Amino acid sequence: MPLFGRNPEPARTVKAAAGSNAGASQIQNYYAYVDGTARQKAMSVPAISRSRDLLASVIACMPLKMFKEMWNGEEMEEVPEAPRSWLRRLDKSVPNSTLFAWLFDDIFFTQRGFLYVVERTSDGFPSSFTRLPSAMVTTLDQAGPIFYAPSKQILFNGLPIRHEDVIQFISPIQGLNYTSPQAVETALRLERARLRNAQATQPAVTLRQVGGEPMSGQELADMAASFDNARLTNSTAAVNEFVEVVPNNATPDKMLLIEAANYQALEMARLANIPPYLVGVSTGAYSYQSSEQARMDLLIFGAKIYADCIAETLSSDNVLPRGTYVKFDFESYLGETLMPEETDVMYEENTQESRA
Repeated sequence: MPLFGRNPEPARTVKAAAGSNAGASQIQNYYAYVDGTARQKAMSVPAISRSRDLLASVIACMPLKMFKEMWNGEEMEEVPEAPRSWLRRLDKSVPNSTLFAWLFDDIFFTQRGFLYVVERTSDGFPSSFTRLPSAMVTTLDQAGPIFYAPSKQILFNGLPIRHEDVIQFISPIQGLNYTSPQAVETALRLERARLRNAQATQPAVTLRQVGGEPMSGQELADMAASFDNARLTNSTAAVNEFVEVVPNNATPDKMLLIEAANYQALEMARLANIPPYLVGVSTGAYSYQSSEQARMDLLIFGAKIYADCIAETLSSDNVLPRGTYVKFDFESYLGETLMPEETDVMYEENTQESRA
């Protein structure tokens, strides 16, 4: 007979353990996948869409390299390591270029990205992953909008999931969805105003009666139709002394709010942390002299911090054995012809020319 007349309840413990990973049943149910309304609103702003695509193109095109560090007596030296199976294809169903682009997308907009471990090797380390859209992930121990460390209480599509099977990428930069929603809303309202103006039909001129007996509405309409017909069939139209022709000053650049749109594009470039000229906004004296310099600016000022976040997370002890690391091959992006010495000289020359 059990002590105090009570039976232990192992069934409840087992049930709780099984239910704690119920969210895994929602994985790869792509029909239910969403990326969030805030992201969709931001992506409808052309400058943000362009910024996102530029940064994603950098992350997606660079391969990963695996290595170990060894002390050679003077400094730490990188020694190439035999790659694991996932190095060229983390998700068996999609290429790394697609996976990294959308993983960056999550980090860019929400500060966090998530990969779920689908398979493991005999040593317990992951061998295959799949992406979990960050908009579908909720963490009970961190509400945001700033996230500080990997969560241990994760819900995917509203159901709990084992945090040990989730690789969590946390950016050092706050997600764009939370940094300045007012600026994004301003850009959206400006786009709506430009759409209204583009749909509005503005007369080329206005005929105003300045003397004589006032004309009726029908007479005014007939005069306007006659004037339009004369302008279409002749190079010269004539009016009497009682009618004044007033040209319309609503030019296309004013109607489409070109100046305001350029300024708002500059604001969006600031929000996305990329050089403004990369989204087609002129900033005066600052310009690049070559495509190599433009690629370098995009990498250093925009994409590198996200690339480091992804590579360092994939180098953590829950993904690789201690002492093994991965990093992105930046040289493959910059091009073999752009050597570090040439890069330094080019940067100094461009800086001096910009100051001049």
